[in-house]
Amino acid sequence: MSDPQLAEAVESTDIFARLSPAHKQRIVRALQLKGHVVGFMGDGINDAPALRAADVGISVDNAVDIAKESADVILLEKNLMVLEEGVLEGRKVFVNILKYVRMGASSNFGNMFSVIGASAWLPYLPMSPVQVLTNNLLYDFSQVPIPTDNVGPQQTAKPRPWQIGEIAKFIVFIGPISSIFDYTTYAIMWFVFKCNHVGVTPDLVARYGSDAADHTYSAALFHTGWFVESLMTQTLIIHVIRTNLIPFIQSRASWQLTLTTVLIMAFGAYLPFSPLARPLGFVALPVLYWPILVVTLLSYVGLTQLIKMWLIRKAWV
Repeated sequence: MSDPQLAEAVESTDIFARLSPAHKQRIVRALQLKGHVVGFMGDGINDAPALRAADVGISVDNAVDIAKESADVILLEKNLMVLEEGVLEGRKVFVNILKYVRMGASSNFGNMFSVIGASAWLPYLPMSPVQVLTNNLLYDFSQVPIPTDNVGPQQTAKPRPWQIGEIAKFIVFIGPISSIFDYTTYAIMWFVFKCNHVGVTPDLVARYGSDAADHTYSAALFHTGWFVESLMTQTLIIHVIRTNLIPFIQSRASWQLTLTTVLIMAFGAYLPFSPLARPLGFVALPVLYWPILVVTLLSYVGLTQLIKMWLIRKAWV
C-alpha cells in the first residue's frame, strides 16, 4: 500500500496482521498524519521502531532492553488500568497548574492597574513596601493547597492542551475586575473615612523627610483599608476562578484550600488589631468599614462569576 492508501486504511481498519517492524512504524506515522495521538505497546526487538515513532511508547518490565529504551512508559505490573489512572492524574495536575497560572496572572494584572491609578491620585504611597510583601506572602500561602484541590470529572473527560490565547483572554477580562473594587475602596477610604487629610507635621518631616506624608494617620488608615480589602478579595476569588461551575454550590474546593482561605481572611481581619499592626504601619479600622467590605466581597464574587460564565459561553476559556 502507498502512504495515502495506508492513511485511509488506518481510519477504518481495526486489525493489521503479519507486520514487519517497518510496517508497524508506517501504521503509527499514518495515524499521526491523520491527526491522531498514537500510543504503541510492545516488548520485542521488532517493536522498537514503532515505539520510537509513537507519541507514547509503552513497554513492560520484562521486555527486551531495546524495547524498554525506546519506550516512554514501562509498566512494572501487568495492568493496563495503571495507564488510565496515570492519564487522569496527569489531567488533574494540569488543571490545578492552570488554576494557579490564572489566579496569579489575573491578580497581578489587576493589581497593576490599581497601583498605577492610586499612585497618580494619592499624595502618599497606596501601600508601603513591607505591606505589599506581607500581602503577597499571605496570598501565596492561601494558594499552597491548590495541588490538593478537587477536580471535577468534566475537567478530566478529555485532554486540555496548553493554549496561551485562552489564558490571555481570561487574564484580560478577569484581572481588571479587581481594580474596579480597589477603586471603590479608594473612594470610600478617601471620602467616607477622610483619608484626604495628610497633615504632615515638622517632626514627621524631620524623621522621614520627603516620605513624611506616607506616615500620617490618614495614610496609615488608607493603607490598612486597602490591604484588608485587597487580601480578602484575592483570597476569596480563588474559589470562583478554580471552577467553571458555580462556586460553593455546584463545585467545592478541597478542605485544605477552604481551610487556608478561612485562616488567611481571618488573619487579615485580625492584623490591624494585632501586636504586628504598629510594626507594619496599620491602624484599627472603623466599624463602618466592615459591612462595606462584606458588600464589596459579595459584589466582586458576583461580577467575576458573571464575566466567567460569559467567557465560557463564548468558548474563550
